[in-house]
Amino acid sequence: MKVAGVLLAAGQATRIGRNKMLLELEGETILRRAARRALVAGLDPVLVVLGHEAERARAELEGLGCVEVLNPDHARGINTSLSAGITAVPADASAAVVLLADMPFVEVETVRAVVARHLQTGAPVVTARYGDATAPPTVYHRSLFRELVGGEGEGRGRQVVRRHWDQAELVPVPPSELADVDAWDDYDRARQRVEGEERR
Repeated sequence: MKVAGVLLAAGQATRIGRNKMLLELEGETILRRAARRALVAGLDPVLVVLGHEAERARAELEGLGCVEVLNPDHARGINTSLSAGITAVPADASAAVVLLADMPFVEVETVRAVVARHLQTGAPVVTARYGDATAPPTVYHRSLFRELVGGEGEGRGRQVVRRHWDQAELVPVPPSELADVDAWDDYDRARQRVEGEERR
């Protein structure tokens, strides 16, 4: 079965004051890093939802083979990007993995693990569990796509997970992978972490 990837990367990053997707870690932008890992994990196709500074973001994806999806309503919240990405999933994909581009430490193995659990169990929802928290990457079976489409603001993906919690599968993931980049302090910590890993 074919599983697509929906990488959400359209936000304005108002807390940082510039496009955080274009900040660099380990010599590549956060956006390119996330898209490349989704591709290496075997998701097909990888749909990258762009919005804020879409042209600059598009240049960062050059040569990767991703499918770009433009969300003109990105300023109205992440739910609009989720809707745009899910709507663009091709008909031959049985499920989609939703990923957040601003989670730079999600490993390729984690993406593969949630997909494998979905294929093994047939569960309509499979999500990563970081200690006590659940977060993307999250697999949604095509039968749930309608529930992911529409609306503004944020949280629709979490709502769908909760709605189908009794059927959901959870994949344990190291809590260290949960780190995201929402503010400058987050980015500084991410750079320090990468530099620390390089020195080992």
